[in-house]
Amino acid sequence: MIIGTRGSKLALAQALTVQKKLRSLGTETTLKIIKTRGDKITDRPLHAVSGFGAFVCEIDEHMLADNIDIAVHSMKDVPTERPEELTIAAVLKRDSPYDALLTRDNVTLEELPEGTVIGTASLRRRSQLLRYRKDIVVKDIRGNIDTRLRKLHDGEYDGIILAEAGLNRMKWDLPCKRLYTEHFCPSANQGSIAAVTRKNSEAESTVKVLDHQQTRIETEVERIIISVLGGGCVVPIAAFAKSMDRYMHVTAEVLSIDGKRYTRVEEDITLKDYAVHAQDLGEKLKKSGGYELINEAKKYFSHVRGET
Repeated sequence: MIIGTRGSKLALAQALTVQKKLRSLGTETTLKIIKTRGDKITDRPLHAVSGFGAFVCEIDEHMLADNIDIAVHSMKDVPTERPEELTIAAVLKRDSPYDALLTRDNVTLEELPEGTVIGTASLRRRSQLLRYRKDIVVKDIRGNIDTRLRKLHDGEYDGIILAEAGLNRMKWDLPCKRLYTEHFCPSANQGSIAAVTRKNSEAESTVKVLDHQQTRIETEVERIIISVLGGGCVVPIAAFAKSMDRYMHVTAEVLSIDGKRYTRVEEDITLKDYAVHAQDLGEKLKKSGGYELINEAKKYFSHVRGET
């Protein structure tokens, strides 16, 4: 079987994780590197060029053309609207869902002086940073993890924010400060790896044994919420579900681009009928100001891209 993946070090580390798990079960695979639109655009933020599915679509096309059997993605990059022929056959056990702040002096966000320049490629992180620290400067940063770390080391930025899971998967024991959900609710599905296949295929039957049920349910709750809200990567949206024995604690929010306004829900839901509860939470967030914030962001970036 052929596994399709992006060629970044992090993407390859994730694909190798799936490959090793399948090998341990007696299935041999080979890797096929596929360059995506997100890999090709390096001079602008993805949200400024319609980045929805930017790291996924080309790999989907290869699968639909039967060029690959399995696709491995950071699950947060996988749009909620998918080709009908494809399915997320397995969601691997989640790594850390949290964001991490890296600075040259390994200080906390609270300790950073006024005017500090923080780099991030995420609209959600930008808005949350500006909400929490109005006196810092947030700038876009592109490139893979090692490129961003080099820019930090070279002094282009005083700090950068990355997904803690990415650092873990690269096996880099770097000094960093975890940012907790109280102020930095993660992106939906952050820290999760998705293995995608064609529906009713041999690959689906093979891969589904890797599925981690708890992570599957948590990520489904998050995906339902953002599906209700819409917006993709052009809207600062966060959603995080954490299983707590017989219930699930769910946090979700929508923010304005400048971080000055936001609406947030935080509730415990029962595992029974979790999909219905997730739908209700999405609707609640939408009706409490989320709809206006989403449309505002969409209009802004439509103007930035020169769309009518």
